[in-house]
Amino acid sequence: MVQQLRERLTLLLIALLPLHAFLVTVGTRLLTGKGHAPLAVLALWKEALLGVILVLSVMEVVRATMEGRRTKDKGQRKGHVFWRVDWIDGLILLLLVLAIAVTAFAHQDLRLALLGFKYDFIPLIAFVCLRRVAWSAAFQRMLMRVLLGVGVIVALYGILTAFLPIQFFLRLGYGPAHSLYFADGPLAAFQQVSETTLRRVQGTMSGPNQLGLWLLVPLGVWLSWLVKGRGILEYWNNRTLGYWMSGVLLLGALFLTFSRAAWIAAFVIGVVTIIARVPRRAMKNVVVGSVFIVVGIAVIATLLFPSVLFRLSSSRGHITRPLQAMARMVAHPLGEGLGAAGPASNRVSETCVFLRPQDDPSWAKSTPTLCVFLGTTQVQPVDHVCRCPFLPENWYLQVGVELGILGFVLFIALVVLVLRRLGMQYAVCSMQVCSIAFLSFLGISIAALVLHAWEDSAVAYTVWLLNAAVLTYRRGRASVG
Repeated sequence: MVQQLRERLTLLLIALLPLHAFLVTVGTRLLTGKGHAPLAVLALWKEALLGVILVLSVMEVVRATMEGRRTKDKGQRKGHVFWRVDWIDGLILLLLVLAIAVTAFAHQDLRLALLGFKYDFIPLIAFVCLRRVAWSAAFQRMLMRVLLGVGVIVALYGILTAFLPIQFFLRLGYGPAHSLYFADGPLAAFQQVSETTLRRVQGTMSGPNQLGLWLLVPLGVWLSWLVKGRGILEYWNNRTLGYWMSGVLLLGALFLTFSRAAWIAAFVIGVVTIIARVPRRAMKNVVVGSVFIVVGIAVIATLLFPSVLFRLSSSRGHITRPLQAMARMVAHPLGEGLGAAGPASNRVSETCVFLRPQDDPSWAKSTPTLCVFLGTTQVQPVDHVCRCPFLPENWYLQVGVELGILGFVLFIALVVLVLRRLGMQYAVCSMQVCSIAFLSFLGISIAALVLHAWEDSAVAYTVWLLNAAVLTYRRGRASVG
């Protein structure tokens, strides 16, 4: 009974997570009117629901332990295994202890520490707890349907928003300033490709990168169903129109996010799927053909739309900010504490825009609170020095800035170990959830090299919940032994 309730609440959480930013924005608009930042009391619904799920999981573990103690036959005492710790658990516990110690010595800003803890550790703690309980086959089958169904809905809405007028978003509660994030203001309705007027869709989520990365999960479901049990070529004529349309919608929305990191991650998981599932006799032709098509599309797109792919101002930040992060790691090898970099830093800082020295900043005068820099020179506002967030544009380096070189090494070790375990399950497990967990975690881990990929709750909670359903304690032990 408890397991069934936990699984149903988990399905509800996963179904609603990609709608979080949209629902909170609309809810804030209804309760407070226009121009207000998302209400915290509304934004915390997902953590509250996750907390209930974790409490139920702890109840199951305690009950299993008590039943095990009452069992005379030690061979049947299953409850006690839940309290053992493997390498994955150990790395997470070490990271948590390190975070507490470093933060206590680095700064005493409780709000900043809690924000950093929320982004860095809540998904990991949920994973540690939920990999210790059982997940039924019925839950795993329904999970695939929920992910693909919600994915199609989110993708369709995202595509539609590429053509809707700004007044539509304003009525829902979004802010009029596109492409900017204000910690004390409403979400921007959309972002534009830098140096163009081309709109990047974000659908129901808080940004286009977040949408692009989350779409990797339902895309993984679609890929796993496409190749389930047989080769890709055998399935072309054996699927319904609705199935193929769902793939078109997912790929279309992914493309319209103009998230280069999400594009790269989608390409990688697509290639991995082909390599794993295509018959050997057709492997060479399929791989060569796929690469040729992708390269051809990239060359044509580069020639026709160079500003879309290269985006010099954005690309420059993806180079300079990781270098700055590495310099800070060298300067503070023990770490600067939770929240010192990344999305937590963004929440407590002013909004800063960095322009080239030759750019015209006059457009920003309509938003006097916006911090504007020409190169390294602050030109707006003039009454104080701006406190800008530090965004390394790399999740691994973000952890390194916060937790030092040791934390950086431990987190990379955790990612490699989880990928290895998931890859082993992907090779031998017949359940689709194994494929989805491996492909989505692989894609997000790659994107994390150039983005704060784990900052969005829909991405982080969904992927780590998938991992928990695959890397249950006994299965994780079996996969290495």
